[in-house]
Amino acid sequence: MQTDRIVREPAVHDITGLSRTTRWRLEREGKFPARRKLSDNAVGWLESEIHDWITSRNIPRSQAA
Repeated sequence: MQTDRIVREPAVHDITGLSRTTRWRLEREGKFPARRKLSDNAVGWLESEIHDWITSRNIPRSQAA
């Protein structure tokens, strides 16, 4: 059984390659997984949701970095 983990901003940037602003805009539009409030000053995302989002993008290989 694989456990999910919460990833913070730098890791999400490394995984997606998207800037914080772009992810915020996509999240606001319902096109990116919602952040989870961890404390008053910290948020994170479920790693599985980030990977599911990437898989759902279905980007052609010629466009992938």
